[in-house]
Amino acid sequence: MQRYVIYTRVSTDRQGQSGHGLAAQERDISLFLETYSEEPWEIIGEFQDVESGKHDDRPELAKALDLVRRTPGSELLVSKLDRLSRKVSFIASLIEDKRVRFRVASMPYADTFQLHIYSALAEQEREFISKRTKAALAEAKARGVKLGGDRGSLREANEAARASADVFARKVGPMIVPMRNQGMSLGKIAEALNEAGQPTSRDGRWTAKAVSRVLDRVS
Repeated sequence: MQRYVIYTRVSTDRQGQSGHGLAAQERDISLFLETYSEEPWEIIGEFQDVESGKHDDRPELAKALDLVRRTPGSELLVSKLDRLSRKVSFIASLIEDKRVRFRVASMPYADTFQLHIYSALAEQEREFISKRTKAALAEAKARGVKLGGDRGSLREANEAARASADVFARKVGPMIVPMRNQGMSLGKIAEALNEAGQPTSRDGRWTAKAVSRVLDRVS
């Protein structure tokens, strides 16, 4: 029997209380178990942290990994790789740990080598997003926009956000426009981007609406 230790993570207390993000993780994990898992299977533990993926010393993750190490043949199961960690170094350390096996529900056929490569690419993408946002804010500031916390700066902050979205749209537009020109629906394009591991500007999963917003910006 295949045994799983389920681990989920939300970034804030508000997400945990509202279920935002958690429902999607549970859905992905259920889909994996129903469609891709070896049978029969058993869940021997479930753990959840409310903490940023930037921190790897999470108490519930430590408990989940401890249970996996104490249960030969078991696997840690997460919905997405970034729920486990946002650091390629941490993913690499788990891959090298002979007592730990883990699976990613949204990438059911990925082996450890592919997961390592994906985590490295995702880390690069997050660094790019951070730099892009800083660049957009710097451009707004250079144009005389005052960036601050008062209510009068809301318009300027929105302008900076739009500039950042424009930069991202120009980056992914060359991937999206050809698919749209071939007659693919917005939903199918979103599926293709998710399967390719391309995150949205907020490091999330694509929807038809998100694809539409990019097309509006590059059209």
